[in-house]
Amino acid sequence: MMHLLEGYVDAGGVTRTLAEQILEHCEHTPLVEFDTDQLHDYRARRPTMTFDTSRWIDVTMPELTLHKVTDAAGHDFLLLAGPEPDAQWTRAVDAILEVARGLGVSMLVTASGVPMGVPHTRPLLVTTHGTRSDLTGENPILIDRVSVPGSFSALLEIRAGERGMAARGFVAHVPHYLAQGTFTPAALRVASMISDAVGIALPLSDLEDTSTATLQALGKELSGDSDLAQLITGLEASYDELQAKGNSVPSVDEIGQAVERFLAEHDENRGEA
Repeated sequence: MMHLLEGYVDAGGVTRTLAEQILEHCEHTPLVEFDTDQLHDYRARRPTMTFDTSRWIDVTMPELTLHKVTDAAGHDFLLLAGPEPDAQWTRAVDAILEVARGLGVSMLVTASGVPMGVPHTRPLLVTTHGTRSDLTGENPILIDRVSVPGSFSALLEIRAGERGMAARGFVAHVPHYLAQGTFTPAALRVASMISDAVGIALPLSDLEDTSTATLQALGKELSGDSDLAQLITGLEASYDELQAKGNSVPSVDEIGQAVERFLAEHDENRGEA
């Protein structure tokens, strides 16, 4: 079961993009619809409504839904998509894990992006995490311990592990100067890793085309913006130096501050909307 919930740190729109691609390009059927009136804070995340001339004509209400999805190869998997719950996390986690166990789910998988001081001109790094050591790869950044604001998906993984269920996640390192927008190369990288890791054929063709166009556009922007070019040059030097040493260990404070800064900016932008 993949759980791709919007609302937490999603630098580059990795979580949102993957969920949209799956629901757009794969056959899917809703299996479980959760009661969002119990889980959603409408004043914190107001639904989008459309006003036309003299009347309200449409509203997009939040939906947290578990879908049965069939990939291009005919393999079935589950996708939990929608907004991260604002309330009743414990009850919601228990309900999701009971449904997952009842449906014979063998593994939970999630993905996200985190803002990092890396350049888009170098290979994109991904940190993996999981409930067992065999579910994680050789991470590019070694972190002994860090405390950051939590997410519903992280709690779901913790509780799954406590129940003996396998769970794993993939976190793309998104250049911090691109974190607030959609950085498709990060979604493509994570989707490819998930496909290889769990044996499902996630839709990649649109992501590949968009990623190529994104990098080309960034290349043109870089050639015409000296300040951006200087920033990228500095990031490239740091990236290359750390790769040459074989590790990159940011301080606990740097990691915590990066996540908290992104969340603050995300909340401010959401409030303006």
